[in-house]
Amino acid sequence: MPPPPSLYRGRFAPSPTGPLHFGSLLAAFGSWLMARQAGGQWLVRVEDIDPPREVPGAADQQLRTLECFGLVPDGPVLRQSDRGALYREALERLLDRGDAFECHCSRSDLAGSGGVHRACVAGARRPDPAIRLRVPDGTVVDFVDRVQGAVAQDVAQVVGDFVLKRADGPWAYQLAVVVDDAEQGITEVVRGADLLDSTARQIFLQRSLGLPTPRYVHLPLVLDADGRKLSKSLAALPVDGNDPLPALRAAWLALGQPRQAWPTSGSLATKLDAATRVFDPRHIPRTPPATLAALHNTTAIDAA
Repeated sequence: MPPPPSLYRGRFAPSPTGPLHFGSLLAAFGSWLMARQAGGQWLVRVEDIDPPREVPGAADQQLRTLECFGLVPDGPVLRQSDRGALYREALERLLDRGDAFECHCSRSDLAGSGGVHRACVAGARRPDPAIRLRVPDGTVVDFVDRVQGAVAQDVAQVVGDFVLKRADGPWAYQLAVVVDDAEQGITEVVRGADLLDSTARQIFLQRSLGLPTPRYVHLPLVLDADGRKLSKSLAALPVDGNDPLPALRAAWLALGQPRQAWPTSGSLATKLDAATRVFDPRHIPRTPPATLAALHNTTAIDAA
């Protein structure tokens, strides 16, 4: 049962594709700070619905690392792999109303349209069709992100009819995240800016299912020295749970918070509590203030 709407609920939802790296820590720490400052709850949900990409044991390792950083959820950790019945129920509602449909098109069928699905290829049949959401022409979704500002997307033109259940079997991210955010009563989604492009799809799907739309905060992506996001970079080394303070200080700076505001004494729990009291979301930049190397060099100097 979702909580009362007056209660702030945030979440961190990692995919178990490897150890927790700095980009993931930034999303976790940013969402934790927002929830703690609002006096609300912070939850963790493991997005393990894409078996080919998962690394055995990664989810448990990520959870242990979060705990080492003092980022402990206010409730049981949910795993999307256990929640197929909820996704099936939502999908059946859309199918029954004609808002979703079986699609037999392959990627090569959609190559000419840049992968944007607007109509199924005549005569195309496959034994394992995908299920897509029908997006009418002229479907424009606009919203205001607390960091990125006003955003608008013509979902039909940019994305087209998007997948809810993949042809190879797994549930699509867009359906799972929308169902889970509503079922958990998430009031504000705080995550990396690489997911900003997905938000209009998710809002449209929320409306199609009659679900509430949370607020959105998309944090700046920290890049490596070559300008690549960390998940695609050799710089995406695991953060060190045995020495959490340097990475936390770097994340604090990446969130645009003043260097002098970071607590300099006390235990990890004391530092986190003090950081919560002085954290100011208005300082979060749209774009990263520095590369990962620059952030770590700065914190190394501060700690010297």
